[in-house]
Amino acid sequence: MTVLIAGAGIAGLTLGLTLHQIGVPFRIYESVRSLKPLGVGINLQPNAVRELFDLGLEQNLREIGVSTQSLGFYTKTGKEIWTEPRGTAADYAWPQVSIHRGQLQMLLFDTLIARAGAQSVVPAHRATGFATHDDTAELALETPDGPTVATGALVIAADGIHSALRARMYPDEGAPIWGGAILWRGTTQAAPFLGGADMVLAGHDRQRMVVYPITPVDSTTGQTTLNWIAERRVDPAQGWRREDWNRAADLADFLPAFESWRFDWLDVPALIRGAEAVFEYPMVDRDPIPQWTFGRATLIGDAAHPTYPVGSNGASQAIVDARTLGASLLEHGPSPDALQHYENILRPPTTQVTLTNRGSGPDAILQMVEDRSGGTFETIEEVIPRAELAAHSARYKSIAGFDIDALNAQPPLIGPV
Repeated sequence: MTVLIAGAGIAGLTLGLTLHQIGVPFRIYESVRSLKPLGVGINLQPNAVRELFDLGLEQNLREIGVSTQSLGFYTKTGKEIWTEPRGTAADYAWPQVSIHRGQLQMLLFDTLIARAGAQSVVPAHRATGFATHDDTAELALETPDGPTVATGALVIAADGIHSALRARMYPDEGAPIWGGAILWRGTTQAAPFLGGADMVLAGHDRQRMVVYPITPVDSTTGQTTLNWIAERRVDPAQGWRREDWNRAADLADFLPAFESWRFDWLDVPALIRGAEAVFEYPMVDRDPIPQWTFGRATLIGDAAHPTYPVGSNGASQAIVDARTLGASLLEHGPSPDALQHYENILRPPTTQVTLTNRGSGPDAILQMVEDRSGGTFETIEEVIPRAELAAHSARYKSIAGFDIDALNAQPPLIGPV
């Protein structure tokens, strides 16, 4: 019997590749007629990169992404607070990869079609509901020709933060929760900064900037694609619009607040002005839920645990979800027991990540320094001991599942293709 997957995002496509690898029949139903490389940059932590390498995608990732070497925290005036090595520079066995979200999605999609055939992804089929029975599961779909129902062994909801299937499980949940932060995202062609493969965060909880390269340096122009995220907090009473990856933004809404952010290592306003397009969306999540699995249906990725995009963990967790679910299916077969086993492994830690990210996750370092010094100091030790900074960083890695020693010692979830 076929596993029915709702959604061809990062979670759904990774699950499709995993099920193809282990020989479990599947079909992915995607709401749009054709996938396009939408979005901007994301980071993949070593625990997720490991899984993509095991799916045979190492060379592809190295060609289109950047192996991030360091993560640095800076004040609103560009003064260094704390910098730590990342990926293989930090002695992980796998790199941290910064990459364009749309390019990653298309890589997963193209690889899946090449391996499993075009029939493995059904476009223009939007999931609207599900039903589970003793031996089968049904996925309700809206198509250009009207409603239809697919029948299989399991239903996997990989349909994102606005999951229609989660809404069936929790009909009273309502809209995602907005805490007052707005994100403006863009990409700009520019010369590399600092060491050339660095991710930086500057500012504090009320206003900050995140910047990192997501493409290798072009040998002709000497430039890379810099992904940037400008964040500001506003009055939540102003309301918010439905979040997505492709709503155009007006620079006048946020650029004036960053005009003075000209550091000796990066000109932030010039970076913002250099973007071909800028996208805006509110930073939202949902409260953790007590149950993902209902009979022969379960949630995965943002449908299961949408979280604030701090800690660079969202896409990584979606990939780990898919591989963990695949390992559970390999052990228990396409059964409710497999779904429950997967949930038992991942729901507790992802719940902790969601709640930790509401407290700014590892980025809380920025506000700690702002509160203690106003961002002004001669040496960081005057403000906060380096041991405290290191402990804060290590604590989040442990919560999010990419502690260096633990990950390097962990056996593969499934193993390489």
